Amino acid sequence: MALWTLHGDGKKIPPGEVVAPGERLVWPRTISMGMQHVVAMFGATLLVPIITDFPPSTTLFFSAIGTALFLVLTRNRLPSYLGSSFAFISPIMAAKASDGGMGAALFGVMATGLLLALVGWVVHRAGAGWLNAFMPPVMTGTIVMMIGFNLAGTAWKTVDAATGEVNGGMAYAPLTAWITVVAIVLVTVLFRGMIGRLSVLIGVACGYIAALVQGQVDFAAIREAAWLGLPEFQAPSPEWAVLPMFLPVVLVLIAENVGHVKSVALMTGQDYDKSMGRALMADGLATALAGAAGGSGTTTYAENIGVMAATKVYSTAVYWVAAATALALSLIPKFGEAVRTVPPGVIGGAGVMLYGMIGLLGARIWVENKVNFANPVNLFPAAAALILGIAGASFKFGEIELTGIVVGTVTAFALYHAMRGIARWRGTDVAA
Repeated sequence: MALWTLHGDGKKIPPGEVVAPGERLVWPRTISMGMQHVVAMFGATLLVPIITDFPPSTTLFFSAIGTALFLVLTRNRLPSYLGSSFAFISPIMAAKASDGGMGAALFGVMATGLLLALVGWVVHRAGAGWLNAFMPPVMTGTIVMMIGFNLAGTAWKTVDAATGEVNGGMAYAPLTAWITVVAIVLVTVLFRGMIGRLSVLIGVACGYIAALVQGQVDFAAIREAAWLGLPEFQAPSPEWAVLPMFLPVVLVLIAENVGHVKSVALMTGQDYDKSMGRALMADGLATALAGAAGGSGTTTYAENIGVMAATKVYSTAVYWVAAATALALSLIPKFGEAVRTVPPGVIGGAGVMLYGMIGLLGARIWVENKVNFANPVNLFPAAAALILGIAGASFKFGEIELTGIVVGTVTAFALYHAMRGIARWRGTDVAA
């Protein structure tokens, strides 16, 4: 029995239709779609290890392994790519600055993954009802929007930081970013069929060409790299003192996973509540596996939600291709270095489009679920969380520092459930 059935003729997607997870296009187009997902996630997935000084090839390796594990555990029914989670940046940096160094940071990542897997097991056994009550649409939409818009600064700061002299020529990254953005937009509206659906990949290619013309690409690392080689592995070292910095990240990972599952369900018209526990377990085990051998923590990847929303292709076959492509890149240092030559201007330009689409998916969750913002119990937690999360607010308690998405997520849930409980007790609650 075939894993995927062919959608129509496998070449065209009629208006209003989507390619379901159990379907696929013809293999050449499926492969090209899988490669587009790799392009979409590559910049952000490598940005986390670059910021935290983790080995990028190791992170990419476990990103591929984690994606395959996710597809297996969700029985090939839920499309997702597992990439680096930005929620780990602050605790990793803090842990590395401690006496435990890199080993302590990896221990924190591994412990976070194991706790997430435990939560997933509970959801799988007890059902997602309690999780849905804990994370109603107003909270899910808020977290998805916050994740997308929190990345906005990252996209453009990367562009600004890259402006300067490179290889003797001026590397004006904002121009490259705008060329990438305009190319993505024009390809989307000028072309029908598969060309239009590959707008992100083609836009990145156009931006790369523009960067080459401006002298922004340095090929020295490609010449020095080997053709084949394993990633750099390292074991964690138990350091219990770092756990308070990492465990709040579990709440963010739950929100990211639930937001992903809800977003895919919304876009495909299918009910994935029964897959929620499996999704959480898979991401937890993937994160634990990465932490056990030197990789960054993983999460269901927001950039790929944006690509799916743009292409209407939700085939899990695409994600198997993406996982295989990422694995190949992690094992071919020379090719990996070639892909890493994509300049910040191009990555930032693509991020402008994809991160914005992610944020607006949060608003779509609100609209589709008819969230009532006339109710202060919905309005105030969402408003406070978005400002804190997008602004990158931080709070420090002794050795523990919570930043950005973690602060916004904790604020959202604490305010929502406290306000809801008090309003019900006092009889001041209004229709949700």
